[in-house]
Amino acid sequence: MTRRIKKLAERLGIASVDPPLLKQALSHRSLEGEEGQPGHLWSNERLEFLGDAALDLAVASHLYRQHPDWSEGRLTRLKAAAVSEATLGRIARAIELGDYILMSPAEEQSGGRDRTSILADAVEALIGAVFLDQGFVRARRLVLKLLKDELEAIERDARDRDYKTILQELTQDETKAAPVYRVVEERGPDHDKRFVVEAMLGGDTLGAGAGRSKKEAEQAAARQALERRRETAEP
Repeated sequence: MTRRIKKLAERLGIASVDPPLLKQALSHRSLEGEEGQPGHLWSNERLEFLGDAALDLAVASHLYRQHPDWSEGRLTRLKAAAVSEATLGRIARAIELGDYILMSPAEEQSGGRDRTSILADAVEALIGAVFLDQGFVRARRLVLKLLKDELEAIERDARDRDYKTILQELTQDETKAAPVYRVVEERGPDHDKRFVVEAMLGGDTLGAGAGRSKKEAEQAAARQALERRRETAEP
């Protein structure tokens, strides 16, 4: 393992991984035609295949545990965003991974070090190398370290964007019915009105909320309903 790759491994907390495996994870297939380089089984493509599966499982298990009130459909969409090529490319650029990838001069001259597909593949290959050498727990640790900021942003956006949609997806998955919202109180003068709304399902009140508009109050009611569900689900 080169000194540069060793420094990268130390920075990522994976320095104990088998050095030849780390080197393979950073070896682009363009090297196959270079003099003195081994054949196609030596590039990072097989490790990328393995890392892709480990990445999917690590992110899926994280989202499942963190959000017991989110539906299967929502979890699927968020996982897809978290493991997308674009996301992995951003992560790779943030850790300057392109500087460490081993590739042919021709590939480098064509912009390979900043090509999103190559960067994303290298991230997956690194995860695959850790999984192969040290198991899923260590691979999951690397995934959550690399994706920490991206996952937080994705989860925050999902929570803040539309509580009504989240609640509707959840109740429809469970009961095939959507919540209805009713105004139970209006407060204040016309120029400073406050609405109080309840989210109802089958005669039960799921949550209540207030806002300057009916829409805002509905979102607040849906948010309280989701918070109640989460509290109930916690051990």
